[in-house]
Amino acid sequence: MERTLIILKPDTVQRGLCGQIVGRFEAKGLKLAAMKLMKISRELAERHYAPHKGKPFYPGLINYITAGPVVVLVLEGLNAIAVSRKMMGATFGFNAEPGTIRGDLGVSKTFNLIHGSDAPESAATEIALYFKADELLGYERQSDRWTYDTSGGEPQ
Repeated sequence: MERTLIILKPDTVQRGLCGQIVGRFEAKGLKLAAMKLMKISRELAERHYAPHKGKPFYPGLINYITAGPVVVLVLEGLNAIAVSRKMMGATFGFNAEPGTIRGDLGVSKTFNLIHGSDAPESAATEIALYFKADELLGYERQSDRWTYDTSGGEPQ
């Protein structure tokens, strides 16, 4: 099973969309491994978005992610990164397909509701920025056997 970091950004919290978005991930079959409400410090934001430093959108990105509370969560599941990114939709709400989180709930070019890790390596790095190892929970859900076909021994 794969893990990914998801950040429900300040616009999501301010608009009261957190429960609806977390519910979409759970309904899809992804499992919560960790979750917390927090305010991202400027220092943490700069560490998280270090790969974008020097790009024209970087200052606005830092100001946006530190503007208010966020919900940070770790999701776990088969192909969790690809599944969650597909569910999020295109980066800008006006480009995102209906049925995706951004397509259904966003229209802004700059306020894009959600962040999700883009690869296993970035997921590991990002998760470590926000959670200590003992804050990540592993557990079995009875529904997992109905979410993934495990009849062959491996989840499908």
